[in-house]
Order: sequence, then structure tokens, then C-alpha cells
Amino acid sequence: MEMTRRNALAFGAGLAAIAIAPLPVLAADLAMDDVKSFTGGKEVAESGRISLSMPEIAENGNTVPLSVAIDSPMTDDDYVKRVLIVADANPRPGVATFHFSPKSGVAEASTRMRLARTQNVIAVAEMSDGSFHMAKAIVKVTIGGCGG
Repeated sequence: MEMTRRNALAFGAGLAAIAIAPLPVLAADLAMDDVKSFTGGKEVAESGRISLSMPEIAENGNTVPLSVAIDSPMTDDDYVKRVLIVADANPRPGVATFHFSPKSGVAEASTRMRLARTQNVIAVAEMSDGSFHMAKAIVKVTIGGCGG
């Protein structure tokens, strides 16, 4: 087949459709890749040690409040090392990483984030003993905050 301008345009449009179609799946995969990288592939428990506080409905995805608290004595022997926050449908799922030490006193953090559309927000905490704990919250977004 000879490559004419019309064939090239049709071919390019086909590639664009292929590239755009799997975007939501790709974003979720990227979020899970971030979690796997954070945990080193270790098992993550949904134990209830993490409290993730977010609105159920965000009228505007440009500024969605988030608070995370982890139940820990924060002693030299038992403390939260760090917490990863990811949004599984954002173009760049990694939102924030918070670092703690026993001197932090409590393992709590608050911030605001952008959400592209309705999606899961995931918090993963790494404990000083090497274990990982997770919490999820779904936030329904009426107006997306990442250009959508």
C-alpha cells in the first residue's frame, strides 16, 4: 500500500484512538505501580489502622480536602515511617508522600488535592516493622480538576 497523505492521516487517527481508549485503565495501572514501588511488592493489609477522611462528593475537583491519620503509638519501637497517597484515575496518580518519625508524636497529615474525575483515593502506610497498611475512599467528582 502506497503511503499517501490520506492513508497517513487515517493511520494517525487510528493510532490516536488506540492511545486514548485505554487511558482509565492505564491510570489505574500507574497507581498500582506506584503502590508496588512504595511497598517493594510486599503484601498490603486493609487493617483499619488508617483513617482516610475525604468528602464523598467533590463539587469541584480542583481542590479536594484530604486528611489521613494512622493509629500508632509513635514510639522508637513502633511508629509510622511514611504514607503514600495515590488517586487511581488521575493522569499522574502519585499525590503525596508524608514522612514521619517517633518524634512526630502523631501520624497525621492534611492537604488538598486535585482529582480528574470520580475515583478511588488510596493511602498506604509503611510501619517501622516493615508492614504496610492501606485505606481507600471513593470520591465522586462533578467537575474534574485536571483539565477534565
